[in-house]
Amino acid sequence: MDPRSGFLYKNTMIRHWLVKSEPSAFAWDDLQKECKTAWTGVRNFQARNNLRSMKKGDFVLFYQSVTDPSVRGVTKVVKEAYPDPTAKEGDWSCVDLEKIKPLTSPVTLASIKTDPVLTEIALIKQSRLSVMPLTKLEYDRIISLGKQVSGAR
Repeated sequence: MDPRSGFLYKNTMIRHWLVKSEPSAFAWDDLQKECKTAWTGVRNFQARNNLRSMKKGDFVLFYQSVTDPSVRGVTKVVKEAYPDPTAKEGDWSCVDLEKIKPLTSPVTLASIKTDPVLTEIALIKQSRLSVMPLTKLEYDRIISLGKQVSGAR
């Protein structure tokens, strides 16, 4: 099946996620240049567990916080959870993400908060969580909003 359908892909269920990063730490532009990165530095147990639940091929939206908070692009998991090499102590994990493409138009936090389809999204309900699951409906809605030309919303 088509991986964009959210159903079967190589006998696994494609899941959808959102990761958040402050642009001073790692911006979407950094991923655009590097094309692939280890998603390190997560120090929240729920976010760590979400990283550990990610599977190779899962789609991940990249949300840039703080300055102009918005979803900027689409990535995918290319390496499943492994020990975070930046952790000095504790049981922390990271995954490798690879850039797929930027959104045509960033999807702002303001537009997410006012969209009726996205009222229950973890980005709003658990705003401090840096790695969160998305439903297929939430993922598809953000992708749809991101395909709109700026000013068209």
